[in-house]
Amino acid sequence: MQKKIEEIKVLNKFAKNVIRIARIRLARNKMNATKDLANSLKYLVISKLSSAVTSLKFFGLDYWYYQDQGVKGTKSSYIQNTKTKAKYKESSNLIGLEAKTGTFAAFAKRKGLQPRNKKGQFGSYKTMGFILANSIKQKGIPANFFFSKALDKGLESLPQEYVKAIVRDNLTLTKK
Repeated sequence: MQKKIEEIKVLNKFAKNVIRIARIRLARNKMNATKDLANSLKYLVISKLSSAVTSLKFFGLDYWYYQDQGVKGTKSSYIQNTKTKAKYKESSNLIGLEAKTGTFAAFAKRKGLQPRNKKGQFGSYKTMGFILANSIKQKGIPANFFFSKALDKGLESLPQEYVKAIVRDNLTLTKK
């Protein structure tokens, strides 16, 4: 474990930087209404004594992948979602989910979204929740790459620092 100190420091610095950039991107893209997703982003550096391998894992709420990579809709899809594996099926029941949980209605209330009828009267947030659920099922969720681009940006500086850290760790090992 002693020989991996520099390597672990570099990985910790890299992971903190990636999460910082991802949180900034979430805020700039206005995808941070409750800050739950931004606050859930965590990392873990795993280094075993018996192994020469050190790994780094990132964690977040269950839906972070779908926000990052997007989801294809049933009828149309956003251009940036062409490479995503996630896709809504015709049989997926977002409308039923909305009826049970009221997730989209709560979002509409938080954002102040209300439909209007032909007379100009406001509809309910519950109605807006169903409208949003149906729209998301048909169009999908656009990919915003908040994490992917943060990871790419962090990887630009990582190789030089990482190689130097491994060299420093091995130099300290041979000095003893």
